[in-house]
Amino acid sequence: MVQLVPIFTMYTKQENLRVVQKVVQEVAVVVTRAANLVFPKLSAKGKQPFFKVCLQLLIIVNCYAFASLASAAILAPDTVDVVYHNYDGGGMDINGPFILVRKSIGTDFSVNGHYYVDSVSAASIDVLATASEYKEERTEYAVGVDYLHDKTIVSAGFTNSTENDFEANSGFLSISQSFFGDLSTLSLGYVKGQDDVGKINNDFSEDAERDIYKIGLSQILTKNSLLDFNLEMITDKGYLNNPYRSYRFLLDSSNPSAGFGNATEVYPETRTSYAIAMRALYYLPYRAALKAEYRYFNDSWGISAHTYELAYVHPLSTRWTIEGRYRYYSQTQADFYKDLFPFQDAEKYMGRDKELSTFSDFTVGGGITYEFGQGVIPHIDKVKFTALVDYMKFAYDNFRDVTKPSVTPGEEPLYGFDAWVTRLSFTFEY
Repeated sequence: MVQLVPIFTMYTKQENLRVVQKVVQEVAVVVTRAANLVFPKLSAKGKQPFFKVCLQLLIIVNCYAFASLASAAILAPDTVDVVYHNYDGGGMDINGPFILVRKSIGTDFSVNGHYYVDSVSAASIDVLATASEYKEERTEYAVGVDYLHDKTIVSAGFTNSTENDFEANSGFLSISQSFFGDLSTLSLGYVKGQDDVGKINNDFSEDAERDIYKIGLSQILTKNSLLDFNLEMITDKGYLNNPYRSYRFLLDSSNPSAGFGNATEVYPETRTSYAIAMRALYYLPYRAALKAEYRYFNDSWGISAHTYELAYVHPLSTRWTIEGRYRYYSQTQADFYKDLFPFQDAEKYMGRDKELSTFSDFTVGGGITYEFGQGVIPHIDKVKFTALVDYMKFAYDNFRDVTKPSVTPGEEPLYGFDAWVTRLSFTFEY
C-alpha cells in the first residue's frame, strides 16, 4: 500500500515530485465514510454494503486515477502491490487478496491493472433480523492507462465487479495540469458507473447509473507543506436500494405491543450529493510527517456528514517507519429513514438501513513499514512490507437492535458495535 512519507528531503527535484505524489496517493486511499455514501450498493445480497473500511480497497483504482489529479506531472513508478485484508465486526467477516501491477511503457505511458477478491461471511444484525447467515464472493478486475505530455497527465480506465446477484461496471477519465514550477496542480475527473441489480433464485432485475464529477487543486505552500482542495459531485439514478432489505412497521398503531411486520424498502430513484475535502500535509524537522483532513458531505436525501482525521508518520530509521491515525465521523439521517414506521406504506419512501440513520464512529489505527535493502530480489529495486491495524467503534442514535426484542417495538436497545481491520502488504518497485 502507498504510505505517507515526508514531503521533502535531500532529493533531486524529480525525486521530490515522486514523494509528493505518493503522499497525495495516500491521502486519496484513506477510508472515508463519504465514500460509503457515494457507493451504497456495492453488495446487493448483503443486508448492508461492504463496510466503509473495505472501501479503502474497493475504490483504489479511482484513487490511482485521481491521485495524479493533485500531483506534479510525473508517472508513478513501476510497482507490484500484493495486499491481504480482513474486516471483522458487526457480524461481518470480509477478507481476500488484492493485487495491483503498474508498468511504464517508454517515458510517456504507464499501464496498470488490479485483481481483487472479497470473501464475505455475513451474520450482521440486518441479516439476523430477517434472514439467515450467508456466504458469497465478489471479484473485481480493473485496467487503466496514464499518458504524460510535458506537465499534463491524462488517465483512463475501466473496472468490473461481479457477484452472483450484482454486477458493476465503471469507467473513468481524468486530466491534470501542473504549473507555476510544479508547485500547483489543477485537475478534472469524471467517472461513469452502471450497475445491474438482481436477486438469487429470482428473475428480479434492475439498473442504476452513477456519474461522478471531480475538480481538485493541490498547492505546495513551502518546502515543508502541501495543501489540497477537492470538490466532488455525484448523481445517481435508477434502482438505488437493496432488494433484500426491509423496513419495519407497527401491526397496530393504536396498540404497539401487538408487534411489528416487515416490508421491502422503497427509495427515491434519484440522488444528488457533493463532498468538499481539505487536506494539509506538513513535514516536521525530524523527518516525520503530519496530515490533517476535513471532509463535508451532503445529499438530496437529507444526509449531512462530517469527517475529521489526523495522521502521523515517523521514520525510526532508514528502513523502519511507524504511523498512527485517528478519525471521527458523524452524520444525520436521511429524510425517509425511520427505525419503526407507524403502519405499512405510511410514506412514499421508506428505509431502515442503519447507514441512513443518525450515527457516529471513530477509528484508531496504526502500522509499521519495513523497507528491505536493494538486491534482496533480483531485478527489484525496492521491497516494502507494511502491517496496518485499525480499531473502529460505531454508535447509532436511532437504529435499534431488534435481535434483542422488547415487549413494545421501538423500545429495544440502541445498536452499536466495534470492528477490527487488518492489512498486510508487500510493495515491489522495479
